[in-house]
Amino acid sequence: MAELKDRLQADLTAAMKARDDVRTRTLRSVLTAISTEEVSGQAARELGDEDVVRVITREAKKRREAAAAFEEGGRTDQAAAERAEGDVLADYLPAQLGDDELRDLVAAVIAETGAEGPKAMGQVMRQVTPRVAGRAEGGRIAAEVKRQLTA
Repeated sequence: MAELKDRLQADLTAAMKARDDVRTRTLRSVLTAISTEEVSGQAARELGDEDVVRVITREAKKRREAAAAFEEGGRTDQAAAERAEGDVLADYLPAQLGDDELRDLVAAVIAETGAEGPKAMGQVMRQVTPRVAGRAEGGRIAAEVKRQLTA
């Protein structure tokens, strides 16, 4: 079993004992998403830590989008609840890359591939995305690749 999944389950038990409603609700939700991912497809499988991080990243993105939507709709209380859940999920994600680190990584890939112009964006993205491995959002990566290829 994945170590991260074990940690999530242990933390859920601790949150339930501490009567931490936000953490309990969030961890139950993410564990359900992990279980759903494990049984989807042709055959059931056990997710490794990389796959669990991908699921957590997807769940965190849902929380950010929901918080923005609630904020636009004037539901600040619900937006705050979504942000609180996102903060809980952030504890289980790898540290995010800083702007300088991302810029250097993209520059290195562009130099390696010899990519030039906006048409090479897909080629660069295919190389950068696995190296980033959940430490930066796709939109942020794409923006930096586009900026460097058009500069």
